[in-house]
Amino acid sequence: METQMESQFSQKRQSREELIEAADGNIGVCGWIILILSAFMAAITFPLSIWFCVKIIQEYERAVVFRLGRIISGKAKGPGVMFVLPCTDTFIKVDLRVISFAIPPQEILTKDSVTTTVDGVVYYNIQSAIKAVANVNNVHIATQQLAQTTLRNILGTQTLANILANREEIAHNIQSILDHATHKWGVKVDRVEMRDVRLPVQMQRAMAAEAEAAREARAKVVAAEGEMNASRALKEASLVIAESPAALQLRYLQTLNTIAAENNSTIVFPLPIELMQGFLSRK
Repeated sequence: METQMESQFSQKRQSREELIEAADGNIGVCGWIILILSAFMAAITFPLSIWFCVKIIQEYERAVVFRLGRIISGKAKGPGVMFVLPCTDTFIKVDLRVISFAIPPQEILTKDSVTTTVDGVVYYNIQSAIKAVANVNNVHIATQQLAQTTLRNILGTQTLANILANREEIAHNIQSILDHATHKWGVKVDRVEMRDVRLPVQMQRAMAAEAEAAREARAKVVAAEGEMNASRALKEASLVIAESPAALQLRYLQTLNTIAAENNSTIVFPLPIELMQGFLSRK
């Protein structure tokens, strides 16, 4: 029973929210009398009244027509030629093209207590002209302000590292939230981009020092691994040379050939350590 009551309440609330979109434009008896008088005046003043009655709507526009304060037939007019009656009909043009605006730089305190400044760009278009006119005072200003608030709320729950590493994912989350919130305004948010993340100078210096220290540590590790691999290779080479005494003589000749190729007059002659030990033992 409670579930049925909740479903009925939600249906009534949804129908109340969509009441403007589904309005049939019923103007009543007095409205019809005024409408007939307006049409009669337009017919009397023809063809002068034709300049006030015929309106042209562009391909990318839609017109929301109000007749005595009510939306006609619950849908927007256009594109093409549209006929309105003077004194009783008013209309508002709505641009359906994609609109972009830049989110002003927002100073945000991240989850790890770092102050940063972030700005972005939002791309959206109006899909329901009636909702955009009747459900919100100024749909463009409302969308811009909502984008600023959403950007601050989302980035305030993220750490600085997540903001710098997951910019696309964060932008997608902001786009989903904006699209859901502006649906009742007839707005479709197509894309949200985070343009720039600016950090304080002290934070930039600290991050640069940290990155430099990390690179130096990795360089030392790579150099140590290179020395270890080189020592292993030298050990294996010494074992191979020890098995064949002639290999050491061939290596000596190759070294002399390399020195001679460089037009060098210096000749290096290796002196065996065993020979020096013999002289030292005699002393």
